[in-house]
Amino acid sequence: MAVDEISGSVPERLVAAAVTLLAEEGPSAIKVRSVAAACGLSTMVVYSHFGGVPELVSAVADHGFEELGRAFAEVPVTDDPVTDLFAMATRCRQIARANPHLYDLMFGLSTRATYRPAAGGGSRLSGHSPSFKASYALVTDACARLVTSGRIPAVDPEVVAASTWSFIHGYISLELADHFVEFEDPLTQVLVPMGVTFCVGLGDTPERALASHEAALARYGTS
Repeated sequence: MAVDEISGSVPERLVAAAVTLLAEEGPSAIKVRSVAAACGLSTMVVYSHFGGVPELVSAVADHGFEELGRAFAEVPVTDDPVTDLFAMATRCRQIARANPHLYDLMFGLSTRATYRPAAGGGSRLSGHSPSFKASYALVTDACARLVTSGRIPAVDPEVVAASTWSFIHGYISLELADHFVEFEDPLTQVLVPMGVTFCVGLGDTPERALASHEAALARYGTS
């Protein structure tokens, strides 16, 4: 990673360096010295802007949720909320596959590795951060459109969003851990049937649910 490839304000440069180190070397690379060196800065700059590694790690997680929110926002709102939701799911999967270590960090899967716990008992606040809430709100909005579309009975959109969030990230976590290596294309062989079953369980018809998922794949691809 070249220093001149990192631009922006000092905090942005430090976060960008940490994200790149995380992708290339994993959690063990997130150290004050390594992040500062990647930016050509002194270690004191990291402490002055973030306080230490735990705070820097939180900023990196926020960066990940901001990226996720931008990806969700790029999905056009159509008259098919199931297609929109599955398109968001595929975008989330693409981001996770591009930087699995960042994904693990965002969803609390790497705290048992080499990150130092935050002060105050080591509680994680990613699920309460503004960056997380902004990206998750887009999912909730899509679920609200699904409820008002009439394709499923009237239920609390927050419950639909939480359930959708759970099955999508459960699938992604397992795929990143190579639990679906026996499938040639786990997206279409595992996630699509799971999504269809989920929608049918909510009250959609199998035919409409499958057509919506296939429309999302046709529009956004399977990479």
